[in-house]
Amino acid sequence: MTERQLTLTRFELARVLGARALQVSMGAPIMLKNSGNLKNAADVAMRELEEGVLPLTVVRSLPGGSRELVNVSELYGKTKKQRAS
Repeated sequence: MTERQLTLTRFELARVLGARALQVSMGAPIMLKNSGNLKNAADVAMRELEEGVLPLTVVRSLPGGSRELVNVSELYGKTKKQRAS
């Protein structure tokens, strides 16, 4: 049995930020309380991720054909702490 990876990979991070930036640019509601000083959709997506309000889930394919659903907000704080070390 494989151990669950508790961080976002750089590929997952890029995919999540790109997908959310596209959603925002197409008119999706912004989940931030104060987003007045953000200039573009990519900045909004990054701030949403940092504040833990990003409404996305990553689907990971596991060995044996099973899948794991992981909330992005759950993983980003752990990813950020590991990269700072």
